[in-house]
Amino acid sequence: MNPPTTRFAPSPTGHLHLGHAYAALTAWRRAREAGGRFLLRIEDIDPARCRPEFAAAILEDLEWLGLDWDGPVRVQSQHLADYATVLDRLATRGLLYPCFCTRADIAHEVAASAAAPHGPDGPRYPGTCRLLSADQRAARLAAGHPHALRLDMVAALATLPGPLFVTEEGEPPIRCDPAPFGDVVLGRKDTLGSYHVCVTHDDAVQGITLVTRATDLRPATHIHRLLQALLHWPSPLYAHHGLLTDETGQRLAKRTHAASLRKLRAAGITAADVRARMAR
Repeated sequence: MNPPTTRFAPSPTGHLHLGHAYAALTAWRRAREAGGRFLLRIEDIDPARCRPEFAAAILEDLEWLGLDWDGPVRVQSQHLADYATVLDRLATRGLLYPCFCTRADIAHEVAASAAAPHGPDGPRYPGTCRLLSADQRAARLAAGHPHALRLDMVAALATLPGPLFVTEEGEPPIRCDPAPFGDVVLGRKDTLGSYHVCVTHDDAVQGITLVTRATDLRPATHIHRLLQALLHWPSPLYAHHGLLTDETGQRLAKRTHAASLRKLRAAGITAADVRARMAR
């Protein structure tokens, strides 16, 4: 087996905390111990939440930890045209449709359904806009109605020659089942690509062969494997690791105000202390 190429791909929506340090160190160690490559990617496609000062702080915190990376940092906001091309490829094949529903519209539709289907992420989109006629879609688009782009899951699965499998480290091949996710959003109103599109595209173009990431992202692998098949991209090996938790057992996260690395640094915690805590 060739030495792996791994990556760490944080979003600059806040400062890095210990959970991020664990994810970064895991990917970095897997690459360095095997003589492979470790890449850094800034996933800043959410203009409402991402800030340049957080992106700069990510580089500073990783350098403080003693991590180095190979090649230039890939910044997703600099590659929006790439994601637009991906969406065009899918649209040309009739696999996307515009969705004009707001979150309130979807919530109302789900609440009105006696048996609203659920997927891994909660209530599944009921397919309201998939049922619009071509004329109805064209009229709304011509009127400039804001819209997202959704994958027509049934149509996408119908193009596949057979079942999909993904390789999780240490496990036999896993059969993928993206259908329960329903018609996921692949293009958003404020960006040209969703997380699913951007991450699978970038993993492919950057030659990522080993994806190390937390277990909370494991379900998304079903969608990512489908996109890889639809777009003829290679499927990397996946290694999902556990999540760091606080003393109450709660996952460390920005939204729960987990202590940032820079706060720990200001309190006298050293990079060696952090690395020792993250040691296998």
